[in-house]
Amino acid sequence: MKKLIYLTLISILILACNSELKNKKSDINETFLKNSETMQALFESFAAEAVDYSRFSEDVVFKGTILNSPDSLNLDQVKEIHKGFFAKYDVKHLGKFNYLQGVNPDTGHADGSVRMYYNMEVTNSSNGKSIVIPIYESFDFDNEGKAIYVQWYSDWTASLESIE
Repeated sequence: MKKLIYLTLISILILACNSELKNKKSDINETFLKNSETMQALFESFAAEAVDYSRFSEDVVFKGTILNSPDSLNLDQVKEIHKGFFAKYDVKHLGKFNYLQGVNPDTGHADGSVRMYYNMEVTNSSNGKSIVIPIYESFDFDNEGKAIYVQWYSDWTASLESIE
């Protein structure tokens, strides 16, 4: 009889933990989907040369691969970079975005962050030359769903130099 009671209690404990884990995964998946929608809106606004900066936290940190740029950039610096970029280049995203769920680097568990690989065609407005740049980006979000940490990897400097 004791074994049956212990087995019943252990079963209840396992079911309770499993249910809690499912709820947590469901919350993370929902957060990921919302953050992916934010990413889609940002990419669309970037291609339209009218970036929706309200989707970024005031404290957002940008880290990327641009020769001679600071190790990290703040929102005002990125706005200035965008202004100069849009004055000289036109962009078009190629293909469909495939948003991937990111993980917390400390725990290795999904956390609602978004990452993706994509190709962007950049055209020099003055001479018509174009290049396709393969890009990896990842975005972390705060509790309000605003981007708080953005990083990208691509060869921006050489790519843009090649269409000058």
